[in-house]
Amino acid sequence: MAIGQPQTYHDAKGAWSSAIGRQAVTTPVRLESLGHLGDAVADTKNHGGPDKAVCCQPASHYPLWQAEYGLADDHPMLQPSGIGENWTLSNATEHDVCIGDVFKVGSALVQVCAPRYPCTKQDRKLGLDGLQQRTIATLRSGFYLRVLQPGAVQVGDSLELVERPHPSITVHKVNQHLHHERDEAFGRELLAVPELASSWKRIIQMIIPSLA
Repeated sequence: MAIGQPQTYHDAKGAWSSAIGRQAVTTPVRLESLGHLGDAVADTKNHGGPDKAVCCQPASHYPLWQAEYGLADDHPMLQPSGIGENWTLSNATEHDVCIGDVFKVGSALVQVCAPRYPCTKQDRKLGLDGLQQRTIATLRSGFYLRVLQPGAVQVGDSLELVERPHPSITVHKVNQHLHHERDEAFGRELLAVPELASSWKRIIQMIIPSLA
């Protein structure tokens, strides 16, 4: 689990601000509707809000990125919260969770509401050109949670499934259909899913203009 505040970075393209450099925490943290206390985002237009309260990334992706990019063990991507996620999950991937899933974590209730759409700032922070597009191509997106019931969470808490209203709509399937297959019928089905984040419904309509 990691939290942090926006920082200013400098590279060849100039100065930019991001909270991607989150730091691991080992003590319990209060989770509210907008995220963890002590956590914030820099770009409030594209990040943050109730439907992006918690950013999750499967731990199993990191060995794949290391092999693909030939990263040394001490590369920043392989440190805690490598791409700036709040939770690095050891037992859940995009194949395992569905839109609308409700989990009990610590004393909080959270709900899967959208895949993560990768940001170009991860390319800049990590010095890995093309990472955004490779994330889309490989469907290693991670996903977002909204908070249904605030509570305290900490490292080591398990995700206990409480409800699964859409067992056929995994995060992986959403990514596969919209990034690669662009299936109109499935896109229409997704637009009718109340638990899907409104920002992703706009993405669906952008990717498949006939649904706009």
